[in-house]
Amino acid sequence: MPSASSQRSRNDDLFDRAKRLIPGGVNSPVRAFKAVGGTPRFVQRAQGAYFWDADGQRYIDYIGSWGPMILGHGHPAVLDAVQKAMLDGFSFGAPTEREVELAEEIVKLVPSIEMVRLVSSGTEAAMSAIRLARGATGRSKIIKFEGCYHGHADALLVKAGSGLATFGNPTSAGVPPEVVQHTLVLEYNHIAQLEEAFALHGDSVACLMIEPICGNMNFVRASIPFMQRCRELCTKHGVLLVFDEVMTGFRVALGGAQSVYARSIPGFKPDMTVLGKVIGGGMPLAAFGGTRDVMEQLAPMGPVYQAGTLSGNPVATACGLATLREVQKPGFYDALAGRTRSFVSGLKAAAAQAGVPFCGDSEGGMFGFFLLNSLPQNYAAVMTTDGARFNALFHGLLDRGIYIAPALYEAGFVSAAHSADDIHTTVQAAADIFKSLSK
Repeated sequence: MPSASSQRSRNDDLFDRAKRLIPGGVNSPVRAFKAVGGTPRFVQRAQGAYFWDADGQRYIDYIGSWGPMILGHGHPAVLDAVQKAMLDGFSFGAPTEREVELAEEIVKLVPSIEMVRLVSSGTEAAMSAIRLARGATGRSKIIKFEGCYHGHADALLVKAGSGLATFGNPTSAGVPPEVVQHTLVLEYNHIAQLEEAFALHGDSVACLMIEPICGNMNFVRASIPFMQRCRELCTKHGVLLVFDEVMTGFRVALGGAQSVYARSIPGFKPDMTVLGKVIGGGMPLAAFGGTRDVMEQLAPMGPVYQAGTLSGNPVATACGLATLREVQKPGFYDALAGRTRSFVSGLKAAAAQAGVPFCGDSEGGMFGFFLLNSLPQNYAAVMTTDGARFNALFHGLLDRGIYIAPALYEAGFVSAAHSADDIHTTVQAAADIFKSLSK
């Protein structure tokens, strides 16, 4: 009988089966482990801060379904709400009271949102927000920033142009150049370039869309001066400032990242906000919202059309509502943020002891780190990090039962279910790996 170590993994078998039927063997590209190599882990079940793969191996989970599982997997209050909702029916294609309740919670917790429309995915929400911005302003151009990801809608799959303040080029096959001809792609945290773009195009721009804390170039914050200038220029030129808080909404703070910036910029608010992940608690649910005058441009009240058969799904709204009610409990975010900071500081100390270049940052339950001496401020700087060392760190942790994002450019997430022991175990494992990386 072969030893356990020589037996073929069920993850390998499942991946082989999947590749015959699903492009790349996965239904979202980063899951394929292409960036880091190896075989993806096929998850069988999850509970609290852990999941178990097809071989029964347990992992401490630091992606949490890429952010939604802020309470951890299988939280009792969320499970109870979902199970009760399922008994009433999966989908109706008609309004429900729970949709109204969820809208009320969002409007209560995010002061910039006066009205909200529920949808099923972050991509759908971002795409709809841009259409609404164009319809409300009567303008065509949009501004985005290199390294910010707003879903896979055609107009947003662009990279920066070749010169200062130039329009972007498609980054995906199947996106004609004329589709992105109105998308202006700028460098994140570059105030002079931002000012030049507004000087050249400001009066023809419908919206500026930004991730206030980027989670798709790992973890990069917009600086306070940069964000303040975004707000000032948008106000001056009648451009709608759209915050993409699919990742940061209710993850970095109860009021989202915009509440973090409001602490330093008096009166700060975006005009529209895109939400996802946490507001669905792990179910397919997203939203976009903003000021009443803008949102009333949506059908059936206004001329901007948007619709969705499963929008406001009764089971998803039950899941989201239960999650939002839990995160409002006293001390929730203080505890979560403290746990996340201790994790990042532990990693920093372990890397420093081993002499490995390392830096990290966190806000609320979201974190990121780079194998660099200082935190990058834009996509170009992020790209200079040491990919080979990251891959070694990723696989070293994976072998020790710790699961971080299988890509260098993705943020990570700590949940309320992660214990001090989980954090300690992870930091000790990283310390062992850092020692080997320093040789």
